[in-house]
Amino acid sequence: MKRFYENADATRSSDGWTVALDGRTVKTPARKSLAVPARKLADAIAAEWAGQEEKIDPAAMPLTGLANAAIDRVHPNHQSFAAELAEYGETDLLCYRADSPTELVARQCAAWDPLLEWAQKRFDIGFETTTGIVHRPQPAPTVERLRAATEIYGPFHLAGLSPIVRIGGSLVAALALVENAFDEDVIWSATRIDEDWQASQWGEDEDAIATRDARRREFSAGMRFIRLLEAGD
Repeated sequence: MKRFYENADATRSSDGWTVALDGRTVKTPARKSLAVPARKLADAIAAEWAGQEEKIDPAAMPLTGLANAAIDRVHPNHQSFAAELAEYGETDLLCYRADSPTELVARQCAAWDPLLEWAQKRFDIGFETTTGIVHRPQPAPTVERLRAATEIYGPFHLAGLSPIVRIGGSLVAALALVENAFDEDVIWSATRIDEDWQASQWGEDEDAIATRDARRREFSAGMRFIRLLEAGD
């Protein structure tokens, strides 16, 4: 799509804050008003639209995409969407360990144990860890409390949380990041332990590097979306 507007601005509305292109409110793909709860988030979304060149590139507007998802996909299906994310707690990356080589085992322990310890204290739960990829059920109270911790978030928080959980493969790590228990670089590195180990052993081709970088941008966009949402006006 060619750029068809001159100005993009955040404007106050009855639904919160919207983004207007030359005074006309942006619509989501489902033709709903693109309205968000926080001014700073609306400003950042408007900046994405203002930064487009001759042609509009949706891939260069991750915050817009997350807002669309919150409005069109998450809000109408809040409970089921939250439950889907909560399922990651049942097969959390942090609970599936390598049994060798020693260096990889040590890296996983150093990065993952502090996250599990945080969750144990934060939610008063315990975890079952195992080696290999065969499913090992988590205790029922652990699953229930992680589900409850996910379901408390509204549609916009869940939209931002989604790429963090899905890309990282860990609900625990995502919750630790959102609750400011660890910083983003620490969480990203923790969820990349296995991939980085393989890359150190066998190297990476250009496609693998491009994929990793794209996933990092999506991961970071989810976190930025949440931070802007929480920043308010």
